[in-house]
Order: sequence, then C-alpha cells, then structure tokens
Amino acid sequence: MTIRVVVADDQDLIRAGLRMIIDARPDLTVVGEAADGVEAVAVAKRTRPDVVLMDVRMPRQDGIAATRELVAAGSPARVIMLTTFDLDEPVYAALRAGASAFLLKDTRPADLAEAVRVVARGEALLAPTVTRRLLDRFADRLPGPAASSRELGALTAREVEVLTLTARALSNAEIAERLYLSTATVKTHVSAILTKLGLRDRVQAVVFAYEVGLVRPEPPAR
Repeated sequence: MTIRVVVADDQDLIRAGLRMIIDARPDLTVVGEAADGVEAVAVAKRTRPDVVLMDVRMPRQDGIAATRELVAAGSPARVIMLTTFDLDEPVYAALRAGASAFLLKDTRPADLAEAVRVVARGEALLAPTVTRRLLDRFADRLPGPAASSRELGALTAREVEVLTLTARALSNAEIAERLYLSTATVKTHVSAILTKLGLRDRVQAVVFAYEVGLVRPEPPAR
C-alpha cells in the first residue's frame, strides 16, 4: 500500500526537494503541495493524505496552527513538523497541536522517508522520554484536567495504569514487567487507550496524561 503525502513549505526549492525524496520511494507518493498553512489545510482536506510534512514557519498561517486546525477537523493525516532550528518551544507547541513527529530540514533523505513510514503506521517517532522532558519544562502552560475534552472514565482501571506508565516513558516490555502482563497484552491495552481517547500515538498519550493530571512534572535537577 502506497503512503500518501502532502508537502507544505513556503519555499519552492524545499518543496521540490521533499517531493523528489518522497516520490523516489516506491511505497511513498506526494499527492499535494502547499505554500502556506491555509493552503496546507485545504489540500490535506481535499486529498486526505496519510502524512503531512509541515513547515513550522509559513505565511498566512504557520504549521502549528494548521496542524491544530487539521486535528480539530478530524483529519486522519499524521503531521511531521519540519524546521531549520532544533528548539524546544516549537517542538512543545507542535506536540500540543497534535503533531506526531518533529524533524530538522537537514535530516538525511533516507531518514526522512523512514520517518514518514513510521508515522504512517501510527507509531511515535519522538521518544516518550523526549516528550516528557518537554512537558516537564513547559508544564505551567498546560491547561489542566478541567480543560481536557476527553474522559478518563472511558478507560478501565488497568488501562489507566498502562497510560500512566506510558506517560512515564516506560516501554511496553517495561510496563509488562511492572504489571505482570505479557507484552502482547500491554500492546492491546495501548491500542485500546488510543482508540477510546481518540489519540493518534503514544506521544499524544503522554501529552494527555499530563493534561489530566495522571503524571506530575518532575522537579528540575539541582
């Protein structure tokens, strides 16, 4: 099955380069391009891609706002944010908006292509440990439990346990060992959690766990 990709960047040269990288892979294809955030949302809604490669800084509407709009509209597309600078703040903002991954524009072509495949499979490209570090740093900006539109009550007690441990950056194998479960059972629980809460991947599960207060920020190291 071919993975459908939309490329959104305000620079023609960057878009052309990304298209060449994607279209050179037999399992990937570019189905649309956009030069700004407004156009990116329109193209993604029209073409229904599996993945959007979204530049952070674009005219009219930036990539973070465009991602937020796509998620709010119920778009199934997963978003990989692209930027020139490796800064914590835009990574944090992108995660809160609903992005599934974050890559620098100087990422090697083979790594970019693999990132598209990973995100299209619904897997988290950004490690939960990195997500937790970012959320700890920006915890004072989180909306808090009352602001979450999702209900923890949809989860079983065991699923809440699994979600909490996932948010603490434990792997499936580590969660299985902690709860005396098989790894396959943990995977089933994680899948159920994502489905019930309407989350896209483990990264979004970590964000959600912070928002509803399941996990508290770690105090800064002294």
